[in-house]
Amino acid sequence: MKVSCEIIKDLLPLYHDGVCSNDSKTMVEEHLAYCDSCKAALLEMDDTLCINKAEQNLQEAEVVKKLSKRWKKGMLKSLLEGMLFTILAIALIALVLYFFIGFRIIPKPY
Repeated sequence: MKVSCEIIKDLLPLYHDGVCSNDSKTMVEEHLAYCDSCKAALLEMDDTLCINKAEQNLQEAEVVKKLSKRWKKGMLKSLLEGMLFTILAIALIALVLYFFIGFRIIPKPY
């Protein structure tokens, strides 16, 4: 069965990484047996993978780490602000109840 180079080129990354099905693997290997163009494309994948982009990947990872730290700081700040405003709101409500309405937790002695 003759398969077009376009289909094989779509499957080559999966084949290269070893994650394609056995049927796809067999089809790619049969095609590579007679197609020098696809063989060259497969060999080229070894040269152009992340090995050449290691520095860029490390820089991107560093940026993600910095963003993660900033996000965590922001979350902590928001949590503390929320707690502070909640405590202040409870204190304000308690003061209003105490002074204006005369509500007391401990009953007045008679």
